[in-house]
Amino acid sequence: MNRIRASEYHDIAKPSDPRVSPDGDRVAFVRRVPEDDESYDATVYVVPVGGGEPRQFTTGEGADSQPRWSPSGDRLAFVSTRGGDDDRPQLWILPTSGGEARRVTDVPGGVSNPEWSPDGERLLFTQSVTPTEREDGIDLELPDEEYERDPPDPRVIDRHIYRAGARYIDDARNHVYVLDTDTEELERVTDGDFDHVSATWGDSSTVFFGVKRGAEPDDSMTFDVDAYDLDAGTAETVTEVTGWMPMLAATPETLAYTWTPLENASMRQSEIDVLDRETGGVETVTDDIDRTVSALGLEFREDALYFATPDEGRVVLRRATDDGVETVLDTGGHIDGFSVASDAVAFTQSEWDHPGDVFAATPGGAEEVRLTRLNSDYLDDRAVSEPEELWFENGEGDSTDPSAEPGQTNTDPSAEPGQTNTDPSAEPGHTEIQGWVLTPPDFDPDETYPLAVEIHGGPHAMWSTAGTMWHEFQTLAAAGYVVFWSNPRGSTGYGEAFATAIERDWGDVTMTDVMAGVREVASREYVDEDDAFVTGGSFGGYMTGWIVGHTDYFDGAVAQRGVYDLSSFYGSTDAFKLVEGDFGTTPWEEPDFLWEQSPVAYADRVETPTLVVHADNDFRVPVNNGEMFYLFMKKNGVDTRLVRYPREGHELSRSGEPGHVVDRLERIVRWFDGYSAHSDAERALDRPANDGLSAGDDEDEDDDTDTES
Repeated sequence: MNRIRASEYHDIAKPSDPRVSPDGDRVAFVRRVPEDDESYDATVYVVPVGGGEPRQFTTGEGADSQPRWSPSGDRLAFVSTRGGDDDRPQLWILPTSGGEARRVTDVPGGVSNPEWSPDGERLLFTQSVTPTEREDGIDLELPDEEYERDPPDPRVIDRHIYRAGARYIDDARNHVYVLDTDTEELERVTDGDFDHVSATWGDSSTVFFGVKRGAEPDDSMTFDVDAYDLDAGTAETVTEVTGWMPMLAATPETLAYTWTPLENASMRQSEIDVLDRETGGVETVTDDIDRTVSALGLEFREDALYFATPDEGRVVLRRATDDGVETVLDTGGHIDGFSVASDAVAFTQSEWDHPGDVFAATPGGAEEVRLTRLNSDYLDDRAVSEPEELWFENGEGDSTDPSAEPGQTNTDPSAEPGQTNTDPSAEPGHTEIQGWVLTPPDFDPDETYPLAVEIHGGPHAMWSTAGTMWHEFQTLAAAGYVVFWSNPRGSTGYGEAFATAIERDWGDVTMTDVMAGVREVASREYVDEDDAFVTGGSFGGYMTGWIVGHTDYFDGAVAQRGVYDLSSFYGSTDAFKLVEGDFGTTPWEEPDFLWEQSPVAYADRVETPTLVVHADNDFRVPVNNGEMFYLFMKKNGVDTRLVRYPREGHELSRSGEPGHVVDRLERIVRWFDGYSAHSDAERALDRPANDGLSAGDDEDEDDDTDTES
């Protein structure tokens, strides 16, 4: 059997956005696979629920996404970048009985989130447009001549958030549009310098959407939920919600919406309220479950409301009825998309033995069937290791250094390693933490292996045995490492108290949990505890930086797109509310406190060789954070290097250019190999040249040309 390699990312197809047809007989989904080093091929496929091979449903250049069945099932709407000289996604409609797809929009802001009206005569969608485009009518149809949205020169900024993801948004705002599919007449139903989100139909003449209003909408977490009457051309606010962004679902009589308590909103769990529009009564249907609602969506079907929640390393599908909330699907896998019809529920999920496929079941969760095996040819001759689940005590009250004797503590960030935290207000406690161990293919328990520790981002995320990390975990194991990952306190899926346990303390609480797991795994005879490595991205990058500044346990580290200085992060991110919510402060209120909670404050203590990876267009955690951490370590004589990826944003590891995704993973393995005491020839087989250079070594020409610093 062949071992999985980083370069094989190009061979892995992934499904997304499953949409079951109204009659429950077919499922449309998007199949996405790398096309070359710079781009992906994304097309719509359809697979029968009753069995049969998936059939490619769309063809042509460009990336297709967001397939949506009409209520009668005779048409399929989808979004595509085909058919133009630019990458603006437009809306297309394809007859399901056969024929050519036709483009039905030509708009400047890119179509997203299309949804058919219940009568099948209209489609709504959102696009991001500027005030000038709205005033000139360009948002409804582009002029005949080539239109380009030129960036401002100079760029004058008067709003809190003017860039997000990997692009500048400047003065553009999201607005809601309704298309008559017969006449192709397009109408904008919203106005003003506000963002409108989560548009959905109530009935065929009513559209609901959330809108952030107020003097400073970018600095607000409060949304009005409006109902727009298409016949009357008027809107009314029906309720107000708080949180990051509400999800909406509606029927003619009922409106469901998610909300999050405003206090410490970034740490709190999202709930679902259901509003009876006739009586005005509101019920919080998630009152009795201590889990947050996933962002996968809300769907009404047959008097039931479907939604997903993270739950102890799994993502499960639930439904709320008059009898309460019940679990519909708990497969043990990681569900990352679903849709429901009267006769079937379709979902995509990944499991330990595959990176993702399409499944179906009855609306009640029975008769689960796997509809696709997208990577069967690839997996047939690949050695895929099965993770072992483990639960361990978080080690509260013990040292964060796994080599220390139990009972020692080092939770004071200002203390020298090994010193005891004598804070009398600190109370030791024990919480069970969930983690996983993945051993190399052809594992021999009589041999010893180096350890690779992965830490998730968020910080309020949750890892499982699969999901977006499937290829990375399997690649590290195939490279000869025992891989360990966990869901430390702060993670979702274990209740609100667990998620809020890191309030005002990202570093020490998380490090205590991660290191307790490292101590557990490193005690196994087949793990070489003197040959250990650590990596993580985003909050995982923060934790990697924090850990190497507080212990020299690890032989090498790779800190990726991390938050290393909380104050500069606050001043340059599109998510500054995360600092306000998790730490309850701002840089001008407690500058010293935020400095003490920042990994760069301990850069002079770092002894671990640390590679810093960042993306040039990362506007969630801008690259200045990576530059600062790198320079601070460089000035203090640490073996380090900064690798910057052009054109990439914060999603580099998940959806970056395929060549960059592969390069990043290969660099992680090379960096670990360069400082590993294990020189197993099989592990090093077919591996590019070592990237783990010590500070005084010369770099070769190839490394100079592809590393920007």
